[in-house]
Amino acid sequence: MSMSDPISDMLTRIRNALMREHKTVAMPSSKLKQAIAEVLKDEGYITDYKIVEQQPYSVLQVTLKYVGNKKGRRSVITNLQRVSKPGRRIYVGRSEIPWVLSGMGISIVTTSKGVMTGQKARRLGVGGEVLCKIW
Repeated sequence: MSMSDPISDMLTRIRNALMREHKTVAMPSSKLKQAIAEVLKDEGYITDYKIVEQQPYSVLQVTLKYVGNKKGRRSVITNLQRVSKPGRRIYVGRSEIPWVLSGMGISIVTTSKGVMTGQKARRLGVGGEVLCKIW
């Protein structure tokens, strides 16, 4: 089965796992998904991720992060939103990179210098394709 939007599939898998309060979520791996997972880990939205080598393809396993005790436990990620889609790519310059909830969330941007947060792209003075917003 071919997939038209693997990034959207990744975000949907994470969103569904958070709703069911799963500890981990697995998905097919790619370099772009690994880069997104690295940004999420660096920003503190997930605990960890790892690549599990399997046949016929490797699997990206993301460990989700929750706060609070067992009864009042809630996810660190409130929402995930895909911005640029295969049918409509959204490219922005450094001054047009969107702020998410006035800086409370992050936008993930793929640039010529790699995948990074919108804030880091602004600091480096580069624009690119806005992949998603997370808060």
